[in-house]
Amino acid sequence: MHNLTIAELIKGLQSKEFSSVELTQHFLNRIGSLNPAYNAVITVTAEQALKAAAEADIRLAAGNAPALCGVPILHKDIFCTNGVRTSCGSKMLDNFIPPYNATVVENFEQAGAVVLGKTNMDEFAMGSSNETSFYGPVKNPWATDCVPGGSSGGSAAAVAARLAPGATATDTGGSIRQPAALCGISGIKPTYGRVSRWGMVAFASSLDQGGPMARTAEDCALLLNCMASYDDKDSTCIDREVPDYTATLDGSVKGLRIGVPKEYFSEGLDAGIEEAVRAALANLEAQGAELVEISLPNSGLSVPAYYVIAPAEASANLSRFDGSRYGYRCEDPKDLLDMYSRSRSEGFGKEVQRRILIGTYCLSAGYYDAYYGKAQQVRKLIQQDFDRAFESVDLIMGPTCPSPAFKFGAKSDDPVAMYLEDIYTVATNLAGLPGMSIPCGMADNKPVGLQIIGNYFDEARMLNVAHQYQQATDWHDLAPEGVAS
Repeated sequence: MHNLTIAELIKGLQSKEFSSVELTQHFLNRIGSLNPAYNAVITVTAEQALKAAAEADIRLAAGNAPALCGVPILHKDIFCTNGVRTSCGSKMLDNFIPPYNATVVENFEQAGAVVLGKTNMDEFAMGSSNETSFYGPVKNPWATDCVPGGSSGGSAAAVAARLAPGATATDTGGSIRQPAALCGISGIKPTYGRVSRWGMVAFASSLDQGGPMARTAEDCALLLNCMASYDDKDSTCIDREVPDYTATLDGSVKGLRIGVPKEYFSEGLDAGIEEAVRAALANLEAQGAELVEISLPNSGLSVPAYYVIAPAEASANLSRFDGSRYGYRCEDPKDLLDMYSRSRSEGFGKEVQRRILIGTYCLSAGYYDAYYGKAQQVRKLIQQDFDRAFESVDLIMGPTCPSPAFKFGAKSDDPVAMYLEDIYTVATNLAGLPGMSIPCGMADNKPVGLQIIGNYFDEARMLNVAHQYQQATDWHDLAPEGVAS
């Protein structure tokens, strides 16, 4: 059952080939036996999952259940879950049990999906390798001495290892697309405001966006149908009708104009990745799409702009964690100042502390205009580059990452080298555009991701093209050694 896609699991549940309880127990067993090797899941909710599965079977028997009813999934541990620990991969929230569900979690609960547990992640979503988690690093199922990408590395590794058919994730600067690429699965970051952020612990509020991870574009469409909704509790959520993302998957790509940014194929891109991405573009061209070289001249400024704006917003968002209301509190504080400083220094890891310090500095008097204000101006230029490009093309495509999965420790002592792993992904967050990554080949025996960037609210077109590519190739069907059996 673990080798079936979500679409296939839905058919199996509806045709009574297996029950949700059987399916759920199967995946719980796999988590129990395989997760110790990957550290992808940090909280397992077996009792609640089996109860939800039994309820789903009743709904399925009645014959009017929603599409995802009875399908097991995992949630990234950044989404608040009522009565279940939500840690954000941090010691700071190791003891935090929310009294409510995030809107995304509530949407899946209403749809009858079965939650198996919560996935590991970089602390407060700050990282590109899943090495910053308080609970230890996640290991890439394709090579356990290599990183799975971050910050949603736990969700990506869990799907790649067939611990669950799908998982929720978040993307602030590439944290869905980058781990999806390194783990050989599909993942989509919707347009900013398409998915509610209410109950999703904030990192950088103008950049964060939730989205799904699964093996195929079709499965991502099914999950996004559930995740996307208007939510008046989130002031950044867009009140716009949510289409059925599965309805247009089978459309032809003939006549589609695909922009290929010349800046994405320059020095620093691994030769094996370039070869795989070029081959994927040629496949789509053979299906009738037209490749158009474009330029995104300010794309080289996206990483420095992002690593000013994101830490600045993080320093504000994380100021609430001071040991006074909830979360970690130091032992025997001498006074209020001691409680604040020790709780934060003991509760936050090094990468989170680094970004808080950078962000606070950028927002401080005398430096705001020079750094934060300038970064916002660059952000506007990046957005304008995309606006001009979409006047002549329908989608933009290129590599998701500059290199395949790298070994643990290879970049952890060099923050700049780590930040450059996001060089192809952060621009879409700065512009608020949707983006996704799908498997398109192998380099150094590790997966390669093809990045697809769409215009605002054009997720359906992105998913259509991704699905058509996956109908013509089988990269998405490959599994790490020992996982499929």
